Parts: sequence; structure tokens; C-alpha cells
Amino acid sequence: MSTPDLGGVVVATALPYRADEAAPAGLAVDYDAYAAHCRWLIDNGCRGVGPNGSLGEYSSLTDEERRRVARTAIETVGEDGIVVVGVHGPGSHQARHWAEVAAEDGAGGLLCLPPTMYRANRGEVLAHFEAVASVGLPVMVYNNPIDTKVDLTPALLAEIAQIDNVVAVKEFSGDVRRVLEIREQAPGLDVISGADDVVLESLLMGATGWFAGFPNVFPAESVRLFDLARAGKLDEARALYEPLVAAFRWDSRTEFVQAIKLGMDLVGRYGGPCRPPRGPLTGDHHEQVTADMGRALASLGVA
Repeated sequence: MSTPDLGGVVVATALPYRADEAAPAGLAVDYDAYAAHCRWLIDNGCRGVGPNGSLGEYSSLTDEERRRVARTAIETVGEDGIVVVGVHGPGSHQARHWAEVAAEDGAGGLLCLPPTMYRANRGEVLAHFEAVASVGLPVMVYNNPIDTKVDLTPALLAEIAQIDNVVAVKEFSGDVRRVLEIREQAPGLDVISGADDVVLESLLMGATGWFAGFPNVFPAESVRLFDLARAGKLDEARALYEPLVAAFRWDSRTEFVQAIKLGMDLVGRYGGPCRPPRGPLTGDHHEQVTADMGRALASLGVA
């Protein structure tokens, strides 16, 4: 039996809100706009979407909103792509609950961080992913040591890869040396680039996917970059990639959600505001994102 594939360009979708005084923080999820965004990403060549990730502000949603966001993505994408639902939770019982809900609603796969509010040890990390994987959907574990303070090292991933249904890792350490280390120590585990500003380097070293932020802004161009890199067309890939990297670096910064939403606004899509704890960009940050996006757009012939 072949291993389920969660590779390709899967977009960690940003979530649009509309003003509503009765909603949390005065912002209601705009499900129609979200569905239209998911459809646009698929129509522009992306393989799939990833609702309820950090970029999707899952931790600012009510339980009802969180499930409806995932359902909206699943119903919108249908058979035209894959939907990899974020099931992050403080403990294994919460993460498994969200995995069970995602399975009931028809998700194609799961993305899961280690415990999100607790610096778990090796045994606790393994137990966490065992609980999520027991639901039966293919699981992409998510290494984000910056936010979780838990590093899924290549050695630990070699153990995690032995869990049935764990098929991939979203690697967000920023250390491109990890790609080969993981492939050596956990050869059955697909490595998915999780940081936009090292995606070309990761793909050239053997990553098979890009779980991406800035393709919310540049989906077709991002798919082209991915295809060029996977085909080994380095000169063409570099020419496309280098002018985009200044914008892509915002994907690894604290204000990445606000920056990507501003990028969407700048290309005529709707990014809009964020719910707390995320506030608006400072004036300096707004200016810098705008400048970095301007360079990217000029290189793409959009400006």
C-alpha cells in the first residue's frame, strides 16, 4: 500500500473577518469570503489548503468557528485538492478531539504541533502524536521550536516516524541542514518546507512539499517556483525566488499573519484585520512590508 502524500503546495490559509459588534473582538469570520479564497488558491494551481493553522488564527476562534472553518475548506475544495486541517491543542485529548472532528468532516490529512502550551518531553511528544494518529488520517507533524519550545530533532522524528499514519513533517526550524538529516534518519518521512524564506533551499535538498504562507498572496507564482525547483531548473527558480525573499522573510517573523494579510490587500485580495492577541502592524512594519511587497510585485510585472 502506498504512503498517503501530503506534499505539493498546500497553503496555510489566512482567515477573513467582517465587522460585527456581537462577534468576538467585534470581528466575525466571513465564511463566504474564506470559501472564495480557498477556491482561488486551488484554481491558481495549489494542491490544497490548510485551515486552522497559526496563520488561520485557530487559537482566536471559538470551537464552533474552528469546526466551521475546516468544513468550509473541505466543502469548497471537494475533489479538486487536499485539505490538511490543523488540529493543534494544549494536550493530546484536545488534539485528538480535533482530529476526530476533522475525520468526520472529510479532511484529507492533519497538521499537528506538539503540545502547544507546555514544553513536553520526549515521551509526552510521542504520546501526543500517537493519540492524533490513532484517528486514522495521515498526519503531518509540525516542528516549530520557536513557538512551542519543543524541537522535533531528526533523531526524535526518527521515532515519531514509526507511529502508524505519521507520513510527513512540516519543518520550520529555519535550518536547511535539517532536510538531509531528516531524510537520513527518518527515510520514510516526507519533509515539507514550512518557512517561505528557505523554501527553494529546502526543495533543492529533497523536500517534497511546501506548507506555505505567502502563496495566499502569490499562488500561481508560488506553484511555478515549486515546480521549477522540483524539476531542478535552478537558474529559473532563483530568478523568480530572489526578488520575493524579502517579502517571504515576514513568514518567519512575529507579525507574519498581519504581514501576509497586508500582502493580500496589496494585490487586490482581502486580507483585513486580525483578532487579538494580534494587533495592527506598526507604522514602520507597515512601511517595510509594503516596500518588500513592492519589490516582489515589480519582479512579477504586477507593479
